[in-house]
Amino acid sequence: MSAVKSDIEIARAAKKMSIWEIGEKLGIPAHQLMPYGHDKAKVSAEFISGLAGRKKGRLILVTAINPTPAGEGKTTTTVGLGDGLNRIGKKAIVCIREASLGPCFGVKGGAAGGGYAQVIPMEDINLHFTGDFHAVTSAHNLLAALIDNHIYWGNELNIDLRRVTWRRVMDMNDRALRNIVSSLGGAANGYPREGGFDITVASEVMAILCLAKDLKDLENRLGDIIVGYRRDRSPVYARDLKADGAMAVLLKDAMQPNLVQTIENNPAFVHGGPFANIAHGCNSVVATETALKLGDYVVTEAGFGADLGAEKFFDIKCRKAGLSPDAAVIVATVRALKMNGGVKKDDLGSENVAALVKGCSNLGRHVANVRKFGVPVVVAINHFISDTPAEIRAVQEYVSRLGADAIVCRHWAEGSAGIEELAYKVVELAESGQARFQPLYPDHLPLFEKIEIVASKIYHAGEVTADKAVRDQLRAWEEQGYGDLPVCMAKTQYSFSTDPNLRGAPEGHIVPVREVRLSAGAGFVVAITGEIMTMPGLPKSPSAERIYLNDQGYVEGLF
Repeated sequence: MSAVKSDIEIARAAKKMSIWEIGEKLGIPAHQLMPYGHDKAKVSAEFISGLAGRKKGRLILVTAINPTPAGEGKTTTTVGLGDGLNRIGKKAIVCIREASLGPCFGVKGGAAGGGYAQVIPMEDINLHFTGDFHAVTSAHNLLAALIDNHIYWGNELNIDLRRVTWRRVMDMNDRALRNIVSSLGGAANGYPREGGFDITVASEVMAILCLAKDLKDLENRLGDIIVGYRRDRSPVYARDLKADGAMAVLLKDAMQPNLVQTIENNPAFVHGGPFANIAHGCNSVVATETALKLGDYVVTEAGFGADLGAEKFFDIKCRKAGLSPDAAVIVATVRALKMNGGVKKDDLGSENVAALVKGCSNLGRHVANVRKFGVPVVVAINHFISDTPAEIRAVQEYVSRLGADAIVCRHWAEGSAGIEELAYKVVELAESGQARFQPLYPDHLPLFEKIEIVASKIYHAGEVTADKAVRDQLRAWEEQGYGDLPVCMAKTQYSFSTDPNLRGAPEGHIVPVREVRLSAGAGFVVAITGEIMTMPGLPKSPSAERIYLNDQGYVEGLF
């Protein structure tokens, strides 16, 4: 029996088309592609603007149960479903996010899918790609430098050094940089003050890049960023520092979506990369809108479980961009459901129907939650070789009692041939006219009430707690005209609660909001809950220790 190939071996062996051939499939002329080598390119703003008025295709969201160490395969299923739809004769385009270097060198791994359901070139997509993340990092830190420089040269705007809210970013997990003191070393280095770093994907600049409609909207949003406050608590904006123009220049190319292909040579847009546990977790609006005008179906994903990514996709991205999804796929694995039922990772290979059924409560909660947005749902069982017929049957019977279908998908091993049944079901749902999309809450509600609605209706929490300072800050923002913004919950991805160890479908727990941040340019208010960090740390044994170049110069160790 031959050894199972790794993701990177499968990706490397794939027969790629040139990026101009992929563009031709979508009707994109070669001169409207900005190539990065022969297998990836950016689509020009000129071409995208020429699509105005085109009829849009159908939008499919792929989301999942809460992630576990057992694996779920949401990106793999997104890519596989795109291939499956093309296989059954639909012109489908995949829209996913770019990979952050932090998880690649940490523990989570890349963001290109897996097995025979990947986007390629896998190594490039996971490592630097077209430089978008570096552009976001540079634009963000340019603003940070301009703030300190303005203060150094006399502080004409009267920025209160104690109330500078703009932190720095880098695209790597580094806990040592979470809280720092800058400008040490004497008068020539400026005024010392406390600061810190977030990971690039948590940057408001990343969120703006992913939510802006075009370059003009991008620059306007950058100007709306609040960098800090004066002593009288009046806000100081990026445009006050004359930073918006230069930041937009740095982001000009990064704003254009990246076109690549799947292993089966179907088109995919890989663009933007906000995390769903600390940001809004969705592919860029520009990429999604462009794909909708070029294809019959667009398959996109939202990060982590449906309690985070899907909720933010619906309440932030769809609300702000005027998108209306036609169907949703919730990805689950037998292994992950057993882990939600209390089985330890080392024991997941043994059949345990009782634990599986217990763990299905997590899946059932997500199905009910997605339906609250008026979107029809189908469950994709991402198949593992250790799954037994009895376990698969138990999941299908559970989901059937919820009034939905659970379809076994073997796209990791078989590519599009292994996901045909799901593709047909998605088409059936999308074309049935069942979708009646609506956000979870209206714009006009108070900000804290919006937080409570998400916590109670999505997390099934019994209470939201927050210090008086947090509540006062939310009321102050409402008085300043920001009350109509949606909320972006920063919460652990591993549980419906703020306790990462509380699996299944907990009820009545408390959601403590320890901090709130106004992302005025992006257009939402971030509520930071529990112990979630906006700058992650590396694990005890990071993946970086096992990534290297082999004798042929190929990357090894990526997964």
